[in-house]
Amino acid sequence: MFSLLSLGLVLALLKSGLAAVYDDPGQLPMDKQYDFVIVGAGTAGNVIAARLAENASTSILIVEAGRNNVGFDSYLITIPFFGPQASPHTTFDWNYTTIPQEPLNNQLIAYPRGYVLGGSSSTNYMVYTRGSSDDYDRFADLAGDDGWNWDNLFPYALKGHNETGQYIPSIHGTDGPLLTSIYGYPADTDDRVIAATAELSEEFPWNPDHNSGNMLGVSWMHSTIGGPLRSSSATAYLEPALRNHSNLDLVYNSQVTRLIQNGEIEGLPVFTTVEFARNPTAPRYNVSATREVILSAGAIGTPQILMLSGIGRSLDLAAVGIKPIIDLPEVGQNLVDHPLLPIQWNVDSNGTMDPIYRAEAALEAALEQYYANGTGRLAANGVSTQMAFLRLPENSSILAEFGDPTSGPGSPHYELAFADGFFTTSQTNPTSGSYFSIINVVVTPTSRGAITLASNDPFQHPTIDPKILSTDYDVNVMIESVKAAQRFAAAHAWDGYITGPYIGSVNTTTDDGIKEYLSRWATTIKHPFCTARLSKEDGEGVVDGQLLLKKAKGVRIVDASVFPIIPAGHPQAMVYIIAERAADVIKAAWGM
Repeated sequence: MFSLLSLGLVLALLKSGLAAVYDDPGQLPMDKQYDFVIVGAGTAGNVIAARLAENASTSILIVEAGRNNVGFDSYLITIPFFGPQASPHTTFDWNYTTIPQEPLNNQLIAYPRGYVLGGSSSTNYMVYTRGSSDDYDRFADLAGDDGWNWDNLFPYALKGHNETGQYIPSIHGTDGPLLTSIYGYPADTDDRVIAATAELSEEFPWNPDHNSGNMLGVSWMHSTIGGPLRSSSATAYLEPALRNHSNLDLVYNSQVTRLIQNGEIEGLPVFTTVEFARNPTAPRYNVSATREVILSAGAIGTPQILMLSGIGRSLDLAAVGIKPIIDLPEVGQNLVDHPLLPIQWNVDSNGTMDPIYRAEAALEAALEQYYANGTGRLAANGVSTQMAFLRLPENSSILAEFGDPTSGPGSPHYELAFADGFFTTSQTNPTSGSYFSIINVVVTPTSRGAITLASNDPFQHPTIDPKILSTDYDVNVMIESVKAAQRFAAAHAWDGYITGPYIGSVNTTTDDGIKEYLSRWATTIKHPFCTARLSKEDGEGVVDGQLLLKKAKGVRIVDASVFPIIPAGHPQAMVYIIAERAADVIKAAWGM
């Protein structure tokens, strides 16, 4: 009999395992030596920790700012359907907010990032897309290292585990730690989406598996779900490593406040000491790595820590009272994110997910089924079962005017995800009715923002300005995405099902109407990247092709911040893959 109560045993298992787990930095033995100190127990950090711990002669400490992933409210990050409720405005989230976004009517928008073991892999929508082979090849070219290209990284992609479903078995692993699967419950719209794809096959071709390196077309959505539970970097990598290895320690509820310089090597400053504290008024503690500090605090946290450490644009650091040590002007710059815009239609159906969204009797029935045997709607991704990745036509006036920012002909310009109910992250959900939604995403945006320090207080959130939809290219691609969504919804497959546009989407029939609509309802899909980007060129970027911090010694960065481009898809799979290879790069560097 399945029960989420079994999750309450996780902490006991960790305490009975080989590793030491601390929930207060004051508990950490300050005289203990570690070869590696990893900042951040998120998507990438846990991969690095688990892989380094495989070498028994190596000692590792992970320092995590956020909370444990077990507790009375852990259903939000374990039951797949509730994933969208895990952030923002919860204890699992950093609860960041942007500055006013001019293209969005100067709204301040929530900017969720995971504040929990597993980081955003514990709070995201669990979508698993590896991305296009073109993106990996471009990453390798910008890094000056063929080890990052698709062919060489593909073996790392196979370190996931996949359940039987609609996919190509030969391109998926079967024995890796991360669990992925296809939909766990048939949606009311499945047959109609597939029929529309057949009807409109020229524009919306069927793709048997998005994760082959060729993303284009419509396919089943893969999710990081194993059986009835979310699979995160905490459950897939961290918890098994803590149970099985005595050389890996973890301290959480411990925010890193800065890296401290502790010498020079070859005329370059060395940063192998990490300072951290439980809260603003608590004592600050230091721990030093004998080999490397590995920053895996994410696209917001990593540049913030660098700048607090005196590493960044010197004039900006001095302006907030921080003594500049390394002038790296691109720290915190080049912030890029995927803008999201859902549109909805009224449907004639009693089978959508809307009653569950509204916590009606259907939710009680779904909960009863889920707790009884781990099946039903709650065991599935509550957002979508199919998605499309599409390109603008070659003769597009947008491409003629602005050029093509994608990595190649196999990379999409935009995404459509099909939701069996009223999906939104910005609107108020209606209290009645049944709906079909198409989620529009610009996956190769050209808008660039920045992360900057609001002050020298490490516990004050940084200033976040993603500049969502701030370029004409991004706005025009979003308009074309909405038009494509409307063409898809106009297929005969929807006859008798779709009864008309939802009242809020009525005016999205003209370019001006779509612009007005997106200025009200567009937001982030929560995919920040590139704020400590790599570059093989001297004088550019923040890290080199081996992810080592430039102009310094002792620091490597492994997280979404180092990407030189944003992946044209949901990025967690690519972060996992890059982290797997980065672990081998670190091992090779130290002869492990």
